[in-house]
Amino acid sequence: MNYGIVAKVLGSILIIDSVLMLPPLLIAYALNEDSFLPFLSTIITTILLGFLLSRIKVTKKEIKAKEGLAIVTYGWILVSLLGALPFYFSGSVPTFIDAVFETISGFTTTGASVISDVEILPRSILFWRSFTHWIGGMGILVFTVALLPALGMGSFHIFKAESPGPIAGKVAPRIKDTARALYVSYISLTLLQIIFLLFGGLSIFDASVYTFGTVGTGGFGVYNDSVGGFSSYVHIIISIFMILAGVSFSLHFYLYTKRFREIVTDNELKMYFRFIFASVILITANLMTTQYDNLFYAARDSLFQVSTIITTTGYSTVDFDLWPTFSKTILLVLMFIGGCAGSTAGGMKVIRILMLFKLIKREISKIFHPRAFAPVKLGKKTVSNEIVARINSFLALHVIIFIIGTLLISLEGIDMLSAVSSVAATLNNIGPGFELVGPTKNYSEFSQASKLLFSFLMLLGRLELFTIIALLVPQRWTKES
Repeated sequence: MNYGIVAKVLGSILIIDSVLMLPPLLIAYALNEDSFLPFLSTIITTILLGFLLSRIKVTKKEIKAKEGLAIVTYGWILVSLLGALPFYFSGSVPTFIDAVFETISGFTTTGASVISDVEILPRSILFWRSFTHWIGGMGILVFTVALLPALGMGSFHIFKAESPGPIAGKVAPRIKDTARALYVSYISLTLLQIIFLLFGGLSIFDASVYTFGTVGTGGFGVYNDSVGGFSSYVHIIISIFMILAGVSFSLHFYLYTKRFREIVTDNELKMYFRFIFASVILITANLMTTQYDNLFYAARDSLFQVSTIITTTGYSTVDFDLWPTFSKTILLVLMFIGGCAGSTAGGMKVIRILMLFKLIKREISKIFHPRAFAPVKLGKKTVSNEIVARINSFLALHVIIFIIGTLLISLEGIDMLSAVSSVAATLNNIGPGFELVGPTKNYSEFSQASKLLFSFLMLLGRLELFTIIALLVPQRWTKES
């Protein structure tokens, strides 16, 4: 392990992170809020630590796989710990563990909270809370990747370890150009949603905060009822942009560059919209036969909740914990599916579920034709055995971690649905679940140990499990990668 290069890149990340804290600092100053000093001291601490680390001299600037894994994992931990300081020192949360939980939830775009009344928080804290979604959505590390070549360092392994999905794809010949292209798409979608929300009567502050939570698929807001108090227009706009945020940003870039063929032939995108369409139809029908008598409201609420769960955003317009069991079961399944690979959404990712269906189909076919050669294909492309094995390993590991997490959380003495949904909601980076962690409740009642476990699960989910797991097996570091 080349610790020098790891430290140097971490220094660059912290310097960027300190710059990203300037907007909430300016808001605190403009509004004369008590959070000004906590933000100022955090920025000074972060930039000094970043400067010291970035000044470390290294003779070998090559970044291999193990360095990439270390940079991504330690980078997320560092920005989360430092990002928690304004929450803690401003008194927004009672303990530092609560502050870490809130910050990790923000950066991992989970949206789980330990704050019962967000409306009493300073505006600067509310802004920072949602801005962490936007920063973590595309990844501060992907932004760093775009700058690393200027420092004379490689960046592929960082990009690969940071990118959400089974395959780190490129939309441009060079990784730095890919990172920049993704950010162009990300910023464009952000500005577009802010404009649409302004037309819906939201203030520039509310429009920005809810856009950060939507495009970053996080779910933090400024009101205790999430987005329930907004108009149907705002609900529909947020639903549309949540769905768009759940699509791979590579496809967004293809749209901007008029490469329509890549979009219409994308198998994952087709499956993603099938999941959404089928879920909305089924839940709407279930609601109309049980709780609703207005088709528009049933369809609107169904579309919103399906969108917020499959994209792992976590906003809510109604208390879906009160919905019929059939509808809640569909939402629970969507929690695990998640959005598309290469998007800001969490979950297992649609591409892995699609591959699982294809693998099941192949195994059934082998029963009748045991000698037939049946490769797994996505469209016209054959998927390599290496990728198939990697996807199978991910799905198996995901299930194992979910079971272990549920067993540990159940030691709190809570009901089964609360245990299952809280672990599913944190591991898949969703936020709200059912019962004790339903859309009108939060995670404040859990013990400090459980909050640390939830924080670890959120990091595991955001970094696709293997990034952190690999660092927990240090004997692998001695091998060349």
